[in-house]
Amino acid sequence: MKAMLLAAGLGTRLLPLTEKRPKPLFPILGRPLIDILIRRLERAGAEAIIINTHHLADLIDQFVKTQTYSISVVTQYEPTILGTGGAIKNIEDFWDDEPFLVINSDIFTNIDFGEVYQFHLSHKHPVTLVLHDYPQFNHVWSNPGDHITGFGHTHPCPPSGSEVSGADYRKLAFTGIQVLDPQVLNFIPKGTFYGIIDTYCEMINRGLEIKGFIAQNHYWHDIGTTAGYEGATRDALARKVFETAFPDVESEGLVWSTLKGDASDRTWYRVSFGATVHGVRGIAERRPTAISTEDNSIPAKGIGGRREAISLTPNSEPLPLGHSSVVLADHGPPSEAGTCEADAFVAIGQHLHQRGVPVPRIFAYNRASGLVALEDLGDLHLQSLVHRAVDDEELVGYYKAVIDLLIVMGVEGAKGFDLSYTYQTPYYDRELILERESRYFVKAFLNDYLGLKIDFETLEGEFEVLAQHALEHPYTGLLHRDFQSRNIMVKDGSYYFIDFQGARLGPLPYDLASLLIDPYVELPQTLQDRLLKYYLERLSDLIAVDAGEFLHAYAYCAINRNLQILGAFGFLSRGKGKKDFETYIAPAVSSLKARLSSIEQRECPELNKILTYLPITFQQRTL
Repeated sequence: MKAMLLAAGLGTRLLPLTEKRPKPLFPILGRPLIDILIRRLERAGAEAIIINTHHLADLIDQFVKTQTYSISVVTQYEPTILGTGGAIKNIEDFWDDEPFLVINSDIFTNIDFGEVYQFHLSHKHPVTLVLHDYPQFNHVWSNPGDHITGFGHTHPCPPSGSEVSGADYRKLAFTGIQVLDPQVLNFIPKGTFYGIIDTYCEMINRGLEIKGFIAQNHYWHDIGTTAGYEGATRDALARKVFETAFPDVESEGLVWSTLKGDASDRTWYRVSFGATVHGVRGIAERRPTAISTEDNSIPAKGIGGRREAISLTPNSEPLPLGHSSVVLADHGPPSEAGTCEADAFVAIGQHLHQRGVPVPRIFAYNRASGLVALEDLGDLHLQSLVHRAVDDEELVGYYKAVIDLLIVMGVEGAKGFDLSYTYQTPYYDRELILERESRYFVKAFLNDYLGLKIDFETLEGEFEVLAQHALEHPYTGLLHRDFQSRNIMVKDGSYYFIDFQGARLGPLPYDLASLLIDPYVELPQTLQDRLLKYYLERLSDLIAVDAGEFLHAYAYCAINRNLQILGAFGFLSRGKGKKDFETYIAPAVSSLKARLSSIEQRECPELNKILTYLPITFQQRTL
């Protein structure tokens, strides 16, 4: 069996990505797609493979030469693109008198090439096209006997007479996999651009039959578009994780659902298997085994020796799940060479897990795509739990449990924390407070959202005072920096922290303030005071704490956090069009007023003046 990989295309639908890398070399979890196809053809019994090239042909040549295959793999350059039919004819001397496989080099699939070839040998027709039901591309007509009768709106078409009902015919999609007898070459003109579909139409018109192989229970992706390529990478990562984490689960297809996600630009997916476990069909309830850090697939040497691989994180303990599902966070490809958000998410998540902080287990990370696979914690977060509480004592119980874990994160999480994990700043410091909290508040909330015209310099002196007081006492630990009820998940009676990629070192009072002044739940001040006292008592069990110093820093951390909250709500509501956040602006404004009233009024006269008139301005803005 010989095979051809069609790889000469320009990849225009993937521009600008294909300006420097030809489509067949696009990586799927660190391995070029063409290498995946070649290895699968090897396993299917191919004796020789030829690849036609044109766009960036030298890169494909270079890649093939660096690999060690057990069969002959050569390239054939086309100075002028010849089309699918013309390319097959152009290498006429490569073929022998046996049927041969032709495969598009931009498909990612697990369709068994050997099975397809054996199917072709089992019938007498000169061509087998592998088809499947894929509504986006269903353009191939087939009759009840799975013989192809037409393509799209071309002729021949299904007969319109009463002999055969039109309902008996169906349209399916061509997968880009085909097996041809050598006689097909007689229908293709030499030395000119020619499409293979034109060849098949002519053959059908002459009375020859083309057989369809209907693929089922498979996965297939066309990576010819950005969306297609991203989808293939997501699918590959999910399958890799499931194969390793749930070895007893036999896949019958991935089930994807898009989650609401958070306020960031990341996209979140829940992925589950329709599965059979030990012969029992249904949703599996299994414990995933440890995930090895080794990739057992044959590695592909990258051009220049660089390989963008998938990173599988080691799990020394089984993780019980209620059902076989994982969550995929799509951060998108990194925009620069330095530490990106996804890098920080993975590094900090692994560190926190190792320090005993309850965070979702991270299964795998593919940096090139920005995809992270992690434990599915369900959909219940602390905000929902709080809203269901029947009385204050129930609320206090929830928060005490969370505070115990918060102290673990702040104290234990700081131990061994590598500052290189961070992607923004390693410390919560004066510059961060002024730029990402104070200035953010002025620009995104006061000016952009409310339409005021406040110069930052007018308030800068007051913001300096707020920053100084927040940082002047040495209770430093690991900060989550967005520790609020929507970032605390509840599963099986346990609490887990998420969205920790912004963690850094800083004052311990900050995360506590984030939790207690959270506008998503609006805890009464009496409960805030009670929980603040509880935090101090529990923290004192671990480190020496001066309550007066801590409470002084807490007051100013709470103000700075409140400024950040309003800046974020203003940006998300107006800049991102996420109007749901407007609901929480009024309680956040009330909280800021209360916070400022707890410190010396002379420290922030201008800010207090603005807030005095804010209710009128705010009411006008929200009408």
